[in-house]
Amino acid sequence: MNANARLEKLYRIMREAGLDALALIPGPNHRYLTGAEHYVLERPIVTFYAPGDEPIAVIPELEIPLFERHPTPAALISYTDAEGYEGAFRAALERMAAGGKTIGVEGLHMRFFEGEVIRQSAPDASVVDATEALAELRMHKDEGEVALLRRAIDISERALQAMFDELRVGMSEIEAAANLENHIKALGGDGLSFGTILHAGANTPLPHSGPLDYRIQHGDPLIVDFGATFGGYCADITRTVFVGAVSEAQREFYALAQRANEAGRQAARPGVTCESVDVAARQVFIDAGCEDLIRHRTGHGLGMEAHEAPYIVIGNKRTLEPGMVFTVEPGIYRMGEIGVRIEDNMLITEDGAESLTTFQRELLIV
Repeated sequence: MNANARLEKLYRIMREAGLDALALIPGPNHRYLTGAEHYVLERPIVTFYAPGDEPIAVIPELEIPLFERHPTPAALISYTDAEGYEGAFRAALERMAAGGKTIGVEGLHMRFFEGEVIRQSAPDASVVDATEALAELRMHKDEGEVALLRRAIDISERALQAMFDELRVGMSEIEAAANLENHIKALGGDGLSFGTILHAGANTPLPHSGPLDYRIQHGDPLIVDFGATFGGYCADITRTVFVGAVSEAQREFYALAQRANEAGRQAARPGVTCESVDVAARQVFIDAGCEDLIRHRTGHGLGMEAHEAPYIVIGNKRTLEPGMVFTVEPGIYRMGEIGVRIEDNMLITEDGAESLTTFQRELLIV
């Protein structure tokens, strides 16, 4: 999808949501529309969009050369450090005739001071959270986006295998994670989707914390949740393996998570709700009497962000449609003992679903 088509898609979403204007800061939505990457710094950058009008970008003067190369042209209103940004925002909102209009903002990303300067510069406007409406913008991936996701996933899986090949008893969690990240770079990954989660032994029930200095022991479970980025798109993969040996109790615990992962993947297809995929995976744990060991939803959307819409969780009645990409990552956690999570990246196709991840799900001893 080219830049103009993406812009028209944005304007359709805005009309349907009743938004007269939209304010975007640097981030995934801005990059999706412009193809350019900018950073959130102390100098604010905000681009205003309104159907039928040319976008208006309020930017520091030093950013002008970068904005002039955007595939989506915008009227530039710049400011210097000496001037400050308040006057530039007033000029932009006056040009938009923002008085009395409804202006949407990225409620999960825009900082307080950026929202405040918009309100102060257009006191008669209504500033609202457009997060839910904007979720539609990037929810359906085209062929080019899926190709970038496949590349990010391929890099991730090859890096994971290389790390497992080099893993040794006595290596710390921090050392193993660093090794994994070095392989990602060597294989052509642009960076990391998020901070690597890698834990062994009794640390494995910690689903969202960074590696520790714990040294990996023979017989430990080892959980690795990570992803490479490529071309602005994120992989997000989790595998749980065992170091040197596995007990029968560990094997049974792993098999339960494996069945839940399978149930979630099998439930994914066009026309079913996000909730139904969560229920399918969760029911495996419930039937085994392990409902109290569930600590999180089954999945989340994946694309330019590691966590984005659609969310695979009870209560989400959104219907799955071709082009949607999301994770299926059921996990169970017995605190102080063992945690197991198996995560795959799923693409909804015209007649079913494809797992973009191919790394083995059968129990693996490394």
